[in-house]
Amino acid sequence: MRLLILSGRSGSGKSSALHLLEDEGFTCIDNLPANLLPALIEQIGDRISSEEQRFAIGIDARNIYGDLSKLAELIDSSGIERSEYQIVFLDSSREILLKRFSETRRRHPLSDEFIGLNEAISREKSILQPIAAAADVTIDTSHLSLHELRSAIKHIVVGSDTKGMALMFKSFGYKYGVPVDVDFVFDVRCLPNPYWSTQLRDHTGLEPPVISFLDAENEVEEMYNDILQFVRKWIPHFESNNRSYLTVAIGCTGGWHRSVYMCERLAKTLKGDYTNVQTRHRQLENVPGH
Repeated sequence: MRLLILSGRSGSGKSSALHLLEDEGFTCIDNLPANLLPALIEQIGDRISSEEQRFAIGIDARNIYGDLSKLAELIDSSGIERSEYQIVFLDSSREILLKRFSETRRRHPLSDEFIGLNEAISREKSILQPIAAAADVTIDTSHLSLHELRSAIKHIVVGSDTKGMALMFKSFGYKYGVPVDVDFVFDVRCLPNPYWSTQLRDHTGLEPPVISFLDAENEVEEMYNDILQFVRKWIPHFESNNRSYLTVAIGCTGGWHRSVYMCERLAKTLKGDYTNVQTRHRQLENVPGH
């Protein structure tokens, strides 16, 4: 089992951290009453094999104070091994929290018509003190942007378990329109076209005759290397910005030969560098056998 207990002061980025963990394959439960932890751990332990269990539990100041003060007891009573769980606490300075709530005009969860923002922040700090003291990792988010916070969570918490960004190469035919759900579009209509060969016309860029034809063309090799160099240069920038998906579309006239070939070749090369590389061929999807 891998159980992450995530807590923190309101406005410190707990919701953003939970969203990232969800993207990384964790089952996330927010605002769980602490006294329900033992029952939850017992239930998920009985139903799912240990290799599949990755849970992130958000616990905040809306819990009953007494429950948080007994958090260690509650976890121990569940029977979970110490190596199977981690407590992460997100903190931020009072000045930054005041600024964030003022800028977003969000209401602090502990404030009401009788309790102002300043008092709510102080009260929350006191309520969360037991879980802050028990934390294995504390992250000060005072001067972190949203992207920096996500990077910190990914590095410190997810670590080597991260799925990484999904890279998609999508072929298409310009005669059927340019796809809109993509990040980059490359036009390969300037390359030699197998369509004009009667022996190749009915084959696709997935098949050896077309592959051999295009492999032999110097212009194709140059285009392939240029696109590969471009993608390799910019993928790390997208990853550092915590993008989950990057789609590269490559188009030829009919979406049957050159674009399919180029997508397949680029994907094959980049699978040596990235774990999640996929291809999709829009014009071949409804063709039997492809």
